[in-house]
Amino acid sequence: MPMIDKPLDELKAYQGINPRPDDMEEYWDRALAEMNSLDPHVEITENEFQIPNVKCYDMYYTGTRGGRVYAKLLKPAKIKGKAPALLHFHGYSASSRDWSEYMGFASIGFVVAAMDCRGQGGKSSDKNPVEGNTYFGHIIRGLDDPDPDNLYFRQVFLDTALLAKIIMGMDDVDESKVAAYGGSQGGGLTVACASLVPELNMAAPEYPFLSDYKRVWEMDLDKNAYQELQDYFRRFDPRHERENEIFTKLGYIDLQHLAHRIKAKVMFGTGLMDIVCPPSTQFAIYNKITSEKSMLIYPDFGHEYLPGFMDKRVEMFKKLL
Repeated sequence: MPMIDKPLDELKAYQGINPRPDDMEEYWDRALAEMNSLDPHVEITENEFQIPNVKCYDMYYTGTRGGRVYAKLLKPAKIKGKAPALLHFHGYSASSRDWSEYMGFASIGFVVAAMDCRGQGGKSSDKNPVEGNTYFGHIIRGLDDPDPDNLYFRQVFLDTALLAKIIMGMDDVDESKVAAYGGSQGGGLTVACASLVPELNMAAPEYPFLSDYKRVWEMDLDKNAYQELQDYFRRFDPRHERENEIFTKLGYIDLQHLAHRIKAKVMFGTGLMDIVCPPSTQFAIYNKITSEKSMLIYPDFGHEYLPGFMDKRVEMFKKLL
Protein backbone atom coordinates (compact mmCIF):
# COMPACT_ATOMS: atom_id res chain seq x y z
CA MET A 1 0.00 0.00 0.00
CA PRO A 2 1.40 3.47 -0.85
CA MET A 3 2.08 5.64 2.18
CA ILE A 4 2.62 9.31 2.97
CA ASP A 5 2.56 8.64 6.73
CA LYS A 6 3.11 5.78 9.16
CA PRO A 7 2.01 2.20 8.39
CA LEU A 8 -1.57 1.53 9.42
CA ASP A 9 -0.61 -0.67 12.38
CA GLU A 10 1.49 2.19 13.77
CA LEU A 11 -1.26 4.74 13.11
CA LYS A 12 -3.67 2.66 15.17
CA ALA A 13 -1.37 2.99 18.18
CA TYR A 14 -0.10 6.54 17.57
CA GLN A 15 -0.59 8.97 20.47
CA GLY A 16 0.67 12.24 18.99
CA ILE A 17 3.80 14.27 19.71
CA ASN A 18 2.62 17.86 20.20
CA PRO A 19 3.23 18.92 23.83
CA ARG A 20 0.25 19.09 26.16
CA PRO A 21 0.17 22.14 28.47
CA ASP A 22 0.31 21.21 32.15
CA ASP A 23 -2.83 23.24 32.88
CA MET A 24 -4.84 21.96 29.91
CA GLU A 25 -7.85 20.84 31.97
CA GLU A 26 -7.93 24.03 34.05
CA TYR A 27 -7.61 26.11 30.87
CA TRP A 28 -10.71 24.59 29.30
CA ASP A 29 -12.71 24.40 32.53
CA ARG A 30 -12.09 28.14 32.92
CA ALA A 31 -13.05 28.73 29.28
CA LEU A 32 -16.32 26.85 29.68
CA ALA A 33 -17.09 28.78 32.87
CA GLU A 34 -16.60 32.03 30.96
CA MET A 35 -18.88 30.81 28.17
CA ASN A 36 -21.58 29.65 30.60
CA SER A 37 -21.58 33.03 32.32
CA LEU A 38 -22.54 34.84 29.10
CA ASP A 39 -25.91 36.09 28.01
CA PRO A 40 -25.71 35.09 24.33
CA HIS A 41 -28.41 37.59 23.27
CA VAL A 42 -29.89 35.15 20.76
CA GLU A 43 -31.70 36.80 17.85
CA ILE A 44 -33.72 34.69 15.39
CA THR A 45 -35.50 36.08 12.32
CA GLU A 46 -37.04 34.44 9.28
CA ASN A 47 -34.88 34.45 6.17
CA GLU A 48 -36.41 35.42 2.84
CA PHE A 49 -35.46 31.99 1.46
CA GLN A 50 -38.31 29.63 2.27
CA ILE A 51 -39.66 26.39 0.82
CA PRO A 52 -42.65 24.20 1.73
CA ASN A 53 -42.25 21.99 4.81
CA VAL A 54 -39.11 23.75 6.08
CA LYS A 55 -38.65 27.07 7.90
CA CYS A 56 -35.38 28.97 7.38
CA TYR A 57 -34.07 31.41 9.97
CA ASP A 58 -31.07 33.66 10.51
CA MET A 59 -29.71 33.27 14.02
CA TYR A 60 -27.14 35.45 15.78
CA TYR A 61 -25.65 34.98 19.23
CA THR A 62 -22.81 36.55 21.21
CA GLY A 63 -19.86 34.36 22.16
CA THR A 64 -16.74 34.94 24.22
CA ARG A 65 -14.79 38.16 23.79
CA GLY A 66 -17.74 39.86 22.11
CA GLY A 67 -17.85 37.82 18.92
CA ARG A 68 -21.24 38.01 17.23
CA VAL A 69 -21.80 34.61 15.69
CA TYR A 70 -24.16 33.79 12.82
CA ALA A 71 -25.77 30.46 12.08
CA LYS A 72 -28.32 29.27 9.55
CA LEU A 73 -31.20 27.63 11.39
CA LEU A 74 -33.64 25.29 9.65
CA LYS A 75 -36.64 23.63 11.23
CA PRO A 76 -39.32 21.29 9.93
CA ALA A 77 -42.49 23.34 9.39
CA LYS A 78 -44.41 20.97 11.66
CA ILE A 79 -42.72 19.48 14.70
CA LYS A 80 -44.63 17.04 16.85
CA GLY A 81 -43.19 17.17 20.34
CA LYS A 82 -39.42 17.56 20.16
CA ALA A 83 -37.13 17.05 17.17
CA PRO A 84 -33.53 15.79 16.97
CA ALA A 85 -30.94 18.34 15.86
CA LEU A 86 -27.79 18.47 13.76
CA LEU A 87 -24.95 20.98 13.98
CA HIS A 88 -22.82 21.59 10.89
CA PHE A 89 -19.36 23.20 10.85
CA HIS A 90 -17.66 24.36 7.66
CA GLY A 91 -14.12 24.15 6.22
CA TYR A 92 -11.25 26.57 6.84
CA SER A 93 -11.83 30.17 5.71
CA ALA A 94 -15.26 29.30 4.25
CA SER A 95 -18.82 29.69 5.53
CA SER A 96 -22.02 27.73 6.04
CA ARG A 97 -23.40 26.21 2.86
CA ASP A 98 -26.46 27.17 0.84
CA TRP A 99 -29.82 26.62 2.49
CA SER A 100 -30.66 23.91 -0.03
CA GLU A 101 -27.76 21.73 1.18
CA TYR A 102 -29.43 21.36 4.58
CA MET A 103 -32.96 20.86 3.27
CA GLY A 104 -32.69 17.08 3.14
CA PHE A 105 -32.06 16.79 6.86
CA ALA A 106 -34.69 19.39 7.78
CA SER A 107 -37.31 17.80 5.51
CA ILE A 108 -37.05 14.43 7.28
CA GLY A 109 -37.42 15.89 10.74
CA PHE A 110 -34.12 17.41 11.95
CA VAL A 111 -33.57 20.89 13.28
CA VAL A 112 -30.31 22.00 11.61
CA ALA A 113 -27.91 24.75 12.72
CA ALA A 114 -24.91 25.67 10.54
CA MET A 115 -22.42 28.05 12.13
CA ASP A 116 -20.20 30.61 10.39
CA CYS A 117 -16.79 30.80 12.07
CA ARG A 118 -16.00 34.26 13.34
CA GLY A 119 -13.61 36.24 11.14
CA GLN A 120 -13.78 33.80 8.23
CA GLY A 121 -15.88 33.75 5.07
CA GLY A 122 -19.34 34.12 6.54
CA LYS A 123 -21.39 36.60 8.56
CA SER A 124 -19.83 36.12 12.01
CA SER A 125 -17.60 38.84 13.44
CA ASP A 126 -14.39 38.48 15.46
CA LYS A 127 -14.13 41.42 17.84
CA ASN A 128 -11.35 40.19 20.14
CA PRO A 129 -8.22 42.38 19.93
CA VAL A 130 -5.02 40.34 20.18
CA GLU A 131 -1.32 41.11 20.10
CA GLY A 132 1.04 39.65 17.54
CA ASN A 133 1.09 38.34 14.00
CA THR A 134 -2.06 37.09 12.25
CA TYR A 135 -0.62 36.69 8.75
CA PHE A 136 -1.61 33.62 6.71
CA GLY A 137 -4.22 32.08 9.00
CA HIS A 138 -6.01 31.71 12.30
CA ILE A 139 -4.01 29.00 14.08
CA ILE A 140 -1.43 31.61 15.05
CA ARG A 141 -3.93 34.35 15.91
CA GLY A 142 -3.21 35.12 19.55
CA LEU A 143 -0.06 32.99 19.70
CA ASP A 144 2.07 36.02 20.64
CA ASP A 145 -0.49 37.47 23.00
CA PRO A 146 0.68 37.13 26.64
CA ASP A 147 -2.77 35.78 27.57
CA PRO A 148 -3.35 32.28 26.12
CA ASP A 149 -7.08 32.88 26.60
CA ASN A 150 -6.87 35.12 23.53
CA LEU A 151 -6.06 32.29 21.11
CA TYR A 152 -8.46 32.58 18.20
CA PHE A 153 -9.45 28.94 18.12
CA ARG A 154 -10.27 28.98 21.83
CA GLN A 155 -13.09 31.36 20.98
CA VAL A 156 -14.23 29.32 17.94
CA PHE A 157 -14.23 26.05 19.91
CA LEU A 158 -16.39 27.80 22.51
CA ASP A 159 -18.67 29.17 19.77
CA THR A 160 -19.44 25.57 18.75
CA ALA A 161 -20.20 24.64 22.35
CA LEU A 162 -22.43 27.67 22.85
CA LEU A 163 -24.30 26.83 19.64
CA ALA A 164 -24.93 23.33 20.98
CA LYS A 165 -26.11 24.77 24.30
CA ILE A 166 -28.53 27.17 22.54
CA ILE A 167 -29.96 24.49 20.25
CA MET A 168 -30.30 21.98 23.09
CA GLY A 169 -32.20 24.60 25.08
CA MET A 170 -34.87 25.16 22.42
CA ASP A 171 -38.38 24.05 23.39
CA ASP A 172 -38.83 22.03 20.19
CA VAL A 173 -35.45 20.21 20.33
CA ASP A 174 -34.78 16.92 22.08
CA GLU A 175 -31.55 17.74 23.92
CA SER A 176 -30.68 14.03 24.15
CA LYS A 177 -30.65 13.68 20.35
CA VAL A 178 -28.16 16.22 19.03
CA ALA A 179 -25.29 15.39 16.66
CA ALA A 180 -22.52 17.30 14.89
CA TYR A 181 -20.69 16.88 11.61
CA GLY A 182 -18.28 18.58 9.20
CA GLY A 183 -15.10 18.08 7.18
CA SER A 184 -11.55 19.41 7.59
CA GLN A 185 -11.88 22.47 9.86
CA GLY A 186 -15.51 21.43 10.20
CA GLY A 187 -14.33 17.98 11.25
CA GLY A 188 -12.05 19.55 13.83
CA LEU A 189 -14.85 21.74 15.15
CA THR A 190 -17.09 18.67 15.35
CA VAL A 191 -14.46 17.11 17.63
CA ALA A 192 -14.19 20.34 19.63
CA CYS A 193 -17.95 20.55 20.10
CA ALA A 194 -18.22 16.92 21.19
CA SER A 195 -15.30 17.43 23.59
CA LEU A 196 -16.70 20.55 25.24
CA VAL A 197 -20.32 19.37 25.23
CA PRO A 198 -20.20 15.75 26.45
CA GLU A 199 -24.02 15.64 26.26
CA LEU A 200 -23.73 15.55 22.47
CA ASN A 201 -25.15 12.26 21.23
CA MET A 202 -23.24 11.65 17.98
CA ALA A 203 -20.35 13.16 16.01
CA ALA A 204 -19.19 12.42 12.47
CA PRO A 205 -15.93 14.28 11.70
CA GLU A 206 -14.37 13.89 8.27
CA TYR A 207 -10.54 14.25 8.09
CA PRO A 208 -10.39 16.69 11.05
CA PHE A 209 -8.04 19.68 11.06
CA LEU A 210 -6.36 21.28 14.12
CA SER A 211 -4.41 18.41 15.63
CA ASP A 212 -0.82 17.46 16.45
CA TYR A 213 0.82 20.59 15.04
CA LYS A 214 4.34 19.40 15.75
CA ARG A 215 3.73 16.23 13.76
CA VAL A 216 2.57 18.32 10.77
CA TRP A 217 5.78 20.34 10.99
CA GLU A 218 7.91 17.21 11.43
CA MET A 219 6.43 15.74 8.24
CA ASP A 220 7.14 18.96 6.30
CA LEU A 221 3.41 19.23 5.63
CA ASP A 222 3.05 22.66 7.21
CA LYS A 223 1.66 23.78 3.89
CA ASN A 224 -1.87 24.24 2.58
CA ALA A 225 -4.10 24.60 5.66
CA TYR A 226 -1.10 24.52 8.02
CA GLN A 227 1.06 26.96 6.01
CA GLU A 228 0.90 29.55 8.77
CA LEU A 229 3.02 27.33 11.06
CA GLN A 230 5.94 27.33 8.64
CA ASP A 231 5.54 31.03 7.94
CA TYR A 232 5.45 31.84 11.65
CA PHE A 233 8.71 30.05 12.39
CA ARG A 234 10.45 31.54 9.36
CA ARG A 235 9.47 35.07 10.40
CA PHE A 236 9.53 34.99 14.19
CA ASP A 237 11.65 32.05 15.33
CA PRO A 238 13.90 31.11 12.40
CA ARG A 239 16.30 29.05 14.55
CA HIS A 240 13.49 27.38 16.54
CA GLU A 241 14.83 28.68 19.83
CA ARG A 242 11.24 28.87 21.14
CA GLU A 243 10.03 25.68 19.47
CA ASN A 244 8.86 23.88 22.61
CA GLU A 245 7.23 27.03 24.00
CA ILE A 246 5.35 27.63 20.74
CA PHE A 247 4.12 24.08 20.25
CA THR A 248 3.14 23.84 23.93
CA LYS A 249 1.00 26.98 23.64
CA LEU A 250 -0.59 25.57 20.50
CA GLY A 251 -1.35 22.52 22.62
CA TYR A 252 -4.25 24.43 24.19
CA ILE A 253 -6.04 24.28 20.82
CA ASP A 254 -4.78 20.81 19.83
CA LEU A 255 -7.82 18.56 19.58
CA GLN A 256 -5.97 15.41 20.55
CA HIS A 257 -5.70 16.89 24.05
CA LEU A 258 -9.47 17.46 24.27
CA ALA A 259 -10.68 14.18 22.76
CA HIS A 260 -10.74 12.25 26.03
CA ARG A 261 -13.71 14.40 27.11
CA ILE A 262 -15.97 13.02 24.36
CA LYS A 263 -18.94 10.88 25.41
CA ALA A 264 -20.72 10.82 22.04
CA LYS A 265 -20.77 7.99 19.54
CA VAL A 266 -18.14 8.96 16.97
CA MET A 267 -17.55 8.00 13.34
CA PHE A 268 -14.42 9.24 11.53
CA GLY A 269 -13.81 9.35 7.78
CA THR A 270 -10.07 9.28 6.99
CA GLY A 271 -8.04 9.05 3.79
CA LEU A 272 -4.57 7.56 4.24
CA MET A 273 -3.15 9.72 1.42
CA ASP A 274 -4.21 13.00 3.05
CA ILE A 275 -1.38 15.56 2.79
CA VAL A 276 -3.52 18.44 4.12
CA CYS A 277 -4.46 16.86 7.45
CA PRO A 278 -2.04 13.91 7.70
CA PRO A 279 -3.54 10.60 8.87
CA SER A 280 -1.32 10.46 11.96
CA THR A 281 -2.76 13.77 13.19
CA GLN A 282 -6.26 12.34 12.81
CA PHE A 283 -5.34 9.11 14.58
CA ALA A 284 -3.83 11.18 17.41
CA ILE A 285 -7.38 12.38 18.08
CA TYR A 286 -9.16 9.12 17.37
CA ASN A 287 -6.90 7.01 19.57
CA LYS A 288 -7.67 9.18 22.60
CA ILE A 289 -11.45 8.88 22.28
CA THR A 290 -12.80 6.43 24.85
CA SER A 291 -16.46 6.46 23.84
CA GLU A 292 -18.02 4.19 21.19
CA LYS A 293 -16.20 4.91 17.94
CA SER A 294 -15.46 3.73 14.42
CA MET A 295 -13.26 4.91 11.56
CA LEU A 296 -13.97 4.44 7.87
CA ILE A 297 -10.55 4.24 6.22
CA TYR A 298 -9.94 5.09 2.56
CA PRO A 299 -6.42 3.87 1.63
CA ASP A 300 -6.17 5.63 -1.76
CA PHE A 301 -7.92 8.89 -0.87
CA GLY A 302 -6.63 12.20 0.40
CA HIS A 303 -8.34 15.40 1.54
CA GLU A 304 -11.28 14.99 -0.80
CA TYR A 305 -14.70 13.44 -1.32
CA LEU A 306 -14.79 10.05 0.41
CA PRO A 307 -17.24 7.80 -1.48
CA GLY A 308 -20.01 6.47 0.69
CA PHE A 309 -19.08 8.40 3.83
CA MET A 310 -22.00 10.81 3.59
CA ASP A 311 -24.44 7.92 3.25
CA LYS A 312 -22.92 6.21 6.30
CA ARG A 313 -23.31 9.49 8.19
CA VAL A 314 -26.99 9.67 7.26
CA GLU A 315 -27.50 6.06 8.36
CA MET A 316 -25.91 6.96 11.69
CA PHE A 317 -27.96 10.11 12.22
CA LYS A 318 -31.32 8.63 11.20
CA LYS A 319 -31.21 6.55 14.40
CA LEU A 320 -32.02 9.83 16.18
CA LEU A 321 -35.35 10.20 14.38
